[in-house]
Amino acid sequence: MEDWIIHLVEWGHYWGVGLLMLLETVFPPIPSEVIMTVAGVSAARGNMNLGGTIAAGTAGAMLGNWMWYWLAIKFGEARMRRFIDRYSRWLTLDWAEIERGQALFRKHGSIIVLVARMLPTLRSLISIPAGLFGISLARFLIFSTIGTAGWTAALAGGGYFLGSQFKDIEKWLGLLSTVVIVGIVLTYVWRLVRWKATPADARSDTHPEA
Repeated sequence: MEDWIIHLVEWGHYWGVGLLMLLETVFPPIPSEVIMTVAGVSAARGNMNLGGTIAAGTAGAMLGNWMWYWLAIKFGEARMRRFIDRYSRWLTLDWAEIERGQALFRKHGSIIVLVARMLPTLRSLISIPAGLFGISLARFLIFSTIGTAGWTAALAGGGYFLGSQFKDIEKWLGLLSTVVIVGIVLTYVWRLVRWKATPADARSDTHPEA
């Protein structure tokens, strides 16, 4: 996977980084860990400025974050509940878990969004509950941008350091790409095997199904 990421970054520079991070946010299996590390390596080799690279990655990711937030609002809670109930087994998630998340969002929504932006997988998905549970657009954008910028800066900075220290960095990027993808797959399989629906007597009845 890393080959086409490297080619797109080398061809598109900042635009390539922004586009890749937008795609990563919309389709999480494309790993930002590889995208921004490759971008950092490219910056170390003089092809881009490190600050511009971080800004491009943050902008692309934030566009995708806003798209998910907007779609969650338009989709609505009633339709989301029907979707979760229908596919809960494959999502490894049920509505009782959503309700618990909603209670947390009422108290700590902004902090949850900020921290989740710096965690693999969650950094893309957190936009959905943020939209469903009514976090204001201003708070969403502010805290998402802070967390996203921190994540992209850490990855790009790591790539910048590696690119300035090692000549054969491509072999390390290939290993990183493989490790990240395998980790995503294994995490999902682990959740799929262990997941059990919340017992009926433990579910909340405050949100009857529409």
